[in-house]
Amino acid sequence: MDLPNDFDVFRALSAKLGVDPLQVQGPGGNTSIKQGDTMWIKASGTELAQALDTDIFVAVDRAAALAEAQGAGDGSCKATVLDQSRGLRPSIETTFHAALDWPVVAHTHSIATLTHGVSVQGRAAAAKKLEGLPVVFVPYAKPGLPLTGEILSRISSATQIIVLENHGLICCGQDVSETEAILSEVEQRLQMSARETVTSDPGAAPEGFVWSEYGWMATDAKTTALATAGSYYPDHVVFLGPALPRADHDGAPPAILVEGRGVLIRDGATGSQLAMLRCLSDLLARLPEGWAPEAIGPEAEAELLNWDAEKYRQALAART
Repeated sequence: MDLPNDFDVFRALSAKLGVDPLQVQGPGGNTSIKQGDTMWIKASGTELAQALDTDIFVAVDRAAALAEAQGAGDGSCKATVLDQSRGLRPSIETTFHAALDWPVVAHTHSIATLTHGVSVQGRAAAAKKLEGLPVVFVPYAKPGLPLTGEILSRISSATQIIVLENHGLICCGQDVSETEAILSEVEQRLQMSARETVTSDPGAAPEGFVWSEYGWMATDAKTTALATAGSYYPDHVVFLGPALPRADHDGAPPAILVEGRGVLIRDGATGSQLAMLRCLSDLLARLPEGWAPEAIGPEAEAELLNWDAEKYRQALAART
């Protein structure tokens, strides 16, 4: 099959987003490009940062993926892959990419968007900052078919920006250049500076652990309360487990917040887990006074932890 003429530019944008931790963390986020009946989308468990070095994109039958988005299938889109010999699955969010009628779609876990999207106050501020743009806000839903359904119930044919509450950002365009320009406009309008944080020396770490550079979260009382109260977006649950625990337990959490001292990282923690710890620090360091973030809740966390597609994604990410 012939690749789109701007496929190299599309790969370059994907890689640019993937190497920026304020846009994408580890294997999070995904991009897609359509040509005719074919859509190329990031494979599950791969990283956008690899887009220029590795063939991370999977070609799928767009009509078949769209049919799954509309209920004809389980939403995994595994059967829509055109070259099954590669053994890769398309992104768990393939259905909304197929359903969005734009040639180029970029989904990020933008820190600026997350900071606004996890609280009522932040969402109200974002609505004002994005006024005049073709934007809709979509409440949190489990990634996959539930999220696709929420998106389709709210967008119009003119929608090019979708703020996913407690999740991230979707931007769409007629080509790569337009999509990048829209992403940049949203980022500029929502950009927030991080407050200065200081991580003090907590002393020797227990055997099997090292101290994180983001230990400031354990020495700021308000931040400690937020970091341990719940999970604010799905990838935190997928890679770190629910919230940040205050003690070790049988689930062998990769990161543990020790109040008043710092954040412990278990030996052997994956790159994806470390990236998600930074994501939490980046978000909480930008949270203004008066904004009260809302966690996705225990029921949503349980759905993510018991999801086979996410277990597959975790297994792939553990290799990096």
